[in-house]
Amino acid sequence: MPDLITPDLVALDADLGTDKSAVVRRLAALVAGAGRATSADGLAGDALAREAQAATGLPGGIAIPHCRSEAVTEASLAFARLTPEVDFGAPDGPADLVFLIAAPAHGDADHLTLLTALARALVRPEFVASLRAAGSDDEVVRLVQEVVSPESAAAPVGSPAGAPAPTPAPAVQPQAAAARRSVVVVSACPTGIAHTYMAADKLTAAAADAGVDLHVETQGSSGSTPLAPDVIRNADAVIFAVDVGVKDRDRFAGKPLVQSGTKRAINEPDVMIREALAAADDPNARRVPGAGATGEAHAASSSAGGPSSGAEIRRWLLTGVSYMIPFVAAGGLLIALGFLFGGYQIVNPNPDVEGQSFALSWVLNNSFFDLPTAAPLEGLNDGFFGYLGAVCTVLGQAAFGFLVPALAGYIAYAIADRPGIVPGFVVGAVSVTVGAGFIGGLVGGIIAGFAALWISRWKLPLGVRGLQPVVIIPLLATLISSGLMAVVLGRPLAAALTGLGNWLNGLTGTSAALLGIILGLMMCFDLGGPVNKAAYVFATTGLAAGSGAPLVIMATVMAAGMVPPLAMALSTAVRPKLYTPAERDNGKAAWLLGASFISEGAIPFAAADPLRVIPSMMLGGATTGAIVAAAGVELRAPHGGIFVFFAITGLLWFVIGILAGMVVGAVAVTVAKTIGRPKADAVPEDAVDLAHAHVAAPVTQPTRA
Repeated sequence: MPDLITPDLVALDADLGTDKSAVVRRLAALVAGAGRATSADGLAGDALAREAQAATGLPGGIAIPHCRSEAVTEASLAFARLTPEVDFGAPDGPADLVFLIAAPAHGDADHLTLLTALARALVRPEFVASLRAAGSDDEVVRLVQEVVSPESAAAPVGSPAGAPAPTPAPAVQPQAAAARRSVVVVSACPTGIAHTYMAADKLTAAAADAGVDLHVETQGSSGSTPLAPDVIRNADAVIFAVDVGVKDRDRFAGKPLVQSGTKRAINEPDVMIREALAAADDPNARRVPGAGATGEAHAASSSAGGPSSGAEIRRWLLTGVSYMIPFVAAGGLLIALGFLFGGYQIVNPNPDVEGQSFALSWVLNNSFFDLPTAAPLEGLNDGFFGYLGAVCTVLGQAAFGFLVPALAGYIAYAIADRPGIVPGFVVGAVSVTVGAGFIGGLVGGIIAGFAALWISRWKLPLGVRGLQPVVIIPLLATLISSGLMAVVLGRPLAAALTGLGNWLNGLTGTSAALLGIILGLMMCFDLGGPVNKAAYVFATTGLAAGSGAPLVIMATVMAAGMVPPLAMALSTAVRPKLYTPAERDNGKAAWLLGASFISEGAIPFAAADPLRVIPSMMLGGATTGAIVAAAGVELRAPHGGIFVFFAITGLLWFVIGILAGMVVGAVAVTVAKTIGRPKADAVPEDAVDLAHAHVAAPVTQPTRA
């Protein structure tokens, strides 16, 4: 197996820049220069995207930026000992030791196990001290290889990497065993490489100091071994140290719960152990929801370490949106292809077949061997392309039929886990039936989730408890949520949606421009975050309409979302001295990202300088939104940027709006960066030059201090 780290992946006492973005890009350049990645930009972009989810700085002056990346061809570790230190978001200050952990997107389990061994070794003070004292690249390589050797990597969670397996402890007397408390832990982070295992080891060490038996299930990249049922059953409390969802959460139903992200488990493991023990003794403590949960009134109460109400609501809504978006993409692009092949009249009623559109009637009554014919009509194609367009349209409309049910179903799932799926999907379908649309889906999904959660906590006789998850919860939760939607909520929500549609259809001139400004600001505020997603969902839910305000909103949202990467690309091209070599390379990639409607292409710039970049992008997005909305441009595709221009009515104004917003955003960010900030060229550059990261030639090592 090739070595994870070699001397050409080490930079000792090096100045790699003044912020974490620059450091990550320089380390990515080392990996690419060693022939272990196809693109330094691609690797750096993936690492910074992971960094945007949660900072990777750790107490003690350590940072571990890490990611899985399609650009990585061989699992690698790049190491830098920094002078000066750089802030990676640790609570105790900047870091001087930085490991970039680069894993292939589909890496083998052996390599991933070795990478996690390094992450676990970083909790050992003696290993960290040896890295600070190392006098050469070769010594760093030797130290790292010692802790990531297969024998070390196989060490159980909680034992120091590289340490011998612990000898069996003497038998514990029954009285002592009875006095010891037991806690079970699940740890998981988005990539499952570093924080997952570091959190587990920190909690294990803290539990040993507290005299607590701790059993850990790491749901990470190198696989996981589920905790035994009897271990869970005998546990006094549960700790979820997770940044993502817990697999098979129902196993822990009813147990006292302390929950936080992995960073808190790494920073405050002893505090979390104390909170878990306190929760075990508190009958009012928060508990894991599910069919086996007890204490109805107490299970929903918050406890120390639990997420805030605002964070929970955000998680519910984003869960629903994330599961809905694939339906939007598939259905919207199929409908757009239907318009391309069949013409925009394809969705209009067919006068020859009552109650059916051209698309539906042709799909039901024709085939590729019996192609449809129609009287000449502007905007309608018959024959082969007409039939192909009809098929695409019908498939797209069918996919769109799942939008609201999927939104409601997975909001309910986020609240109540699997018991919420059935009532959530049904109430979403009922919402569509009664005309309440996506607003009804949002409201109904929340109602269905809480109804399912409430019923799952009922204490039922043992004889009928087995029917609770498969019969009782789906039946009663569906009756409650869908009944409320059909009888009470449906009409007022439908009236509100109709009123909103009438208002949007009546927008012209100044009013339409105001709406465009609002949508443009939302699209550029957090570049793919919840505000951006809210505007996008608002646009896509009306996409099935043949014409009118919903299609104007879709055009406005897409155009504004294309602005941030394009504006940053233009700024880096016009005033390159304001940017580091890494940012200039990222600006080149941003041209394609922006043209493809990938707003996240501007995230590396925003992460490095948010106070200058984000307001400038919002200004550009608002400009584009105002122009596109006021001009009445219509778009029949949910995504694609320049690749779906065929689905745009009013293409000229669409392009003018994007160009105007791009120029405004670029000028704004360029001016902002000239105020109170030195030029990038004035910052001392190291010999590791990211501008040449794509070249396969060896990278010169930084000068030692």
